[in-house]
Amino acid sequence: MRPARALIDLDALRSNYRLARELGGGRKTLAAIKADAYGHGAVACARALQDEAADAFGVACIEEALELREAGITTPIVLLEGFFDADELPLIVQHDLWFAVAAPWQVDAVAAFQTTATLSIWLKLDSGMHRLGLSPADFRAAHARLCALPQVGPMVLMSHMARADELDSPRTREQAAIFAAAIDGLAGETSLCNSPALLGWPDVRSDWVRPGLMLYGANPLPVASMATERLRPVMTMESKIFAERWIEAGEPVGYGARFVAEERTRVGVVALGYADGYPQFAPNGTPVQIDGQPGRVIGRVSMDMLTVDLTDLPQAGIGSTVTLWGASPRLDVLAPLCGVSAYQLPCGVKRVPRRFLHA
Repeated sequence: MRPARALIDLDALRSNYRLARELGGGRKTLAAIKADAYGHGAVACARALQDEAADAFGVACIEEALELREAGITTPIVLLEGFFDADELPLIVQHDLWFAVAAPWQVDAVAAFQTTATLSIWLKLDSGMHRLGLSPADFRAAHARLCALPQVGPMVLMSHMARADELDSPRTREQAAIFAAAIDGLAGETSLCNSPALLGWPDVRSDWVRPGLMLYGANPLPVASMATERLRPVMTMESKIFAERWIEAGEPVGYGARFVAEERTRVGVVALGYADGYPQFAPNGTPVQIDGQPGRVIGRVSMDMLTVDLTDLPQAGIGSTVTLWGASPRLDVLAPLCGVSAYQLPCGVKRVPRRFLHA
């Protein structure tokens, strides 16, 4: 069998969740497990965090929520994008889902929906990201209208930070101030803090925090801190060398001859490529681990394989394990070297079987 695989350390996931809760001051903590838990496997991650008594899970859409319910997940689930059609509201009630309301038409749909159930709404303010959310001018009126409906229970008031990963930007405090002004005097718990806000802005807090990337052990900030050093990588992407050869100085490797040997070089071929989620244009010298020793990628990454330099690793060869990311190199170190984000890499993992550790 092809040796490429992704090892998912569920103990590390639990540890990162506990860190998020600690940084949030012990407040309620929604674990973002949308997009198949950022490529880590939503059902397995939900089960692990349900064991950790997670307060809620966040998903993008009802399809993701139903997958969790069908797998036996009973923890509250929030549809972070709300519903895309009013026809979803009966399913939301049937499966006891919470949902965001972020647009005037959604307010209208909730008002028109007849049910004896109590709807759990997260009312979203656009505090400056200008993606989803009601304008400050519309927010208070929507809150009053929804509060007057018999089918609506206590609401959570939420917004989303656009630049919390930029520690020198004033935008985060500006958004926090806009949010505070918009909700002044309104009933409801609050939810404002994503991963970078939790890690980088200790003076910005809310009743509910919503960690995402940090749950999976990657630092969303440009610098390290005592808190980020406690993050434990959850996914280890690895494969094995299945072929090797020597090339002479002046000889190229791979498509486009992007690597040309400056000296006699021993090349190892690894069974993993960009169709598995590894960056196609990872530059020459991108770090890997080869049997636990530092190594480097050489040549352009192919669809199904990539090549590494074995010249200074005489113990390595066919059958050697190559770690593409994990404890070393970490996702947040690898991603900028390849011109991508630490969010993108695990979300792009496909074809590689996942093995769950400490389930």
